[in-house]
Amino acid sequence: MSQLFAKKPLKLLLEEMQSENRLRRVLGPVQLTALGVGAIIGAGIFVVTGVAAHDVAGPALMLSYCVAGVACIFAALCYAEFASMVPVAGSAYTYAYATLGELFAWIIGWDLVLEYAVGSATVANGWSSYFQEVLAKFNLHFPASLAGPPIGFDATGHVISTGALINLPAVLIVCLVTAVLVKGIQESAGFNSAMVALKVGVVLFVIIAGAFYVNPDNWKPFAPYGMSGLTILGHSIGGQVGANGQPVGMLAGAGIIFFAYIGFDSVSTHAEEAKRPNRDVPIAIVASLLLCTVLYIAVVAVLTGMVPYNQIDVGAPVSAAFKAVGMHNAEFLIAAAGVAGITSVLLVMMLSGPRVFLAMARDGLVPQSFFGAVHPRFRTPWKTTILIGVFVAAMAGFLPINILSNLCNIGTLLAFVIVCAAVLIMRRTNPDAERPFRCPLVPLFPILGILSCLLLMFSLPHENWWRLGAWLGLGLLIYFAYGWRHSRLANKGGSGG
Repeated sequence: MSQLFAKKPLKLLLEEMQSENRLRRVLGPVQLTALGVGAIIGAGIFVVTGVAAHDVAGPALMLSYCVAGVACIFAALCYAEFASMVPVAGSAYTYAYATLGELFAWIIGWDLVLEYAVGSATVANGWSSYFQEVLAKFNLHFPASLAGPPIGFDATGHVISTGALINLPAVLIVCLVTAVLVKGIQESAGFNSAMVALKVGVVLFVIIAGAFYVNPDNWKPFAPYGMSGLTILGHSIGGQVGANGQPVGMLAGAGIIFFAYIGFDSVSTHAEEAKRPNRDVPIAIVASLLLCTVLYIAVVAVLTGMVPYNQIDVGAPVSAAFKAVGMHNAEFLIAAAGVAGITSVLLVMMLSGPRVFLAMARDGLVPQSFFGAVHPRFRTPWKTTILIGVFVAAMAGFLPINILSNLCNIGTLLAFVIVCAAVLIMRRTNPDAERPFRCPLVPLFPILGILSCLLLMFSLPHENWWRLGAWLGLGLLIYFAYGWRHSRLANKGGSGG
């Protein structure tokens, strides 16, 4: 029983950084920040913003982004402290192993695989929509049977058949990104940096050009759906309720657009590939999050100022807003940027999952021969990259974005809660450990991070708790069938909990 709570000593984690089976240190602070921005800005701002502003929050969505951003900042500061202490692959999995023990490490590692895989499938769905919109400008169209998932939802939330067979564009982009990632981190990071430069440039264009078309009267009423809007396991506890029974309001909007912030934590999974991880990773985490928060609020202010909230297009809100004011050339530019932006998100999300498996394989919790295999030439975890690519392609091809985005949200929030708790524990168990970056105002900030993330978790539809529980249950079966018996820490003898 003590093995379940055996902790991996910090000294052992740092020693493993010097092993032969390690990744190349090729990423500087600019590339790491670009990875973070690339993961954050994408499907959220280009897709989710329209639904949230039109149906849930109205112009008050500006405050929704502030609330979600604050919750992420608390978690980001905790991530930054751990990333500076333990600059190895694995992210929250590694942090949990050092503080909470093997069982919690397995749970969070398995949860991270869910976050990155489902998040990748979600953005692949969004990419498909924007790509087909760009093709439509040239009068090119995919057959309806190959243009979307076979199932969807009606206005009341019931599952319906769409008549399609598979979302082929989503599957194809996943296959392409998988091939790029097998090639190597340096090449993919350079590709991502180019994508991020294009994407941020277009976002700045939206803010600057759109500002000339802002009508302040469109911000009135500022909060047409109210300021509250919360649920506990699917039951409304305050604020108005929409036609589908889900709460609406500024806080409800924060729960929906949280997906737009997912990705900053992926920077910490690449700590082992950073040139100066103790300095560069914390800088990249905080910088990417703050930069994206400012851009998000500015885009929402412009969007809701250009078009009344109840006239915002829910499918392609930003490009449609420019069309509404007569800027048709800008409409195409923004749609094309949506394709580029979502591509970079997909790249970073799919880049991160295999590195969590790599960390778990090093600990013996999954088979080293497969999950720990690093390509002799490219120095990438190529087998797990292909495996996750197949898994993501299947989800992207057959599941609707509604299911995927909510499941990704709850999995990510759970990881944030664990990391915030781990900082509190590590400050007590290893108070003298070197911390090049220290989370300020401990224990206040980690506690606020835990509470704010739990609040957002309980605002999600209750069926997501069942889906998360089923995934974690499957993970526990695998752990007790394999990881329990092959744990390297157990064979060496770990520190007891």
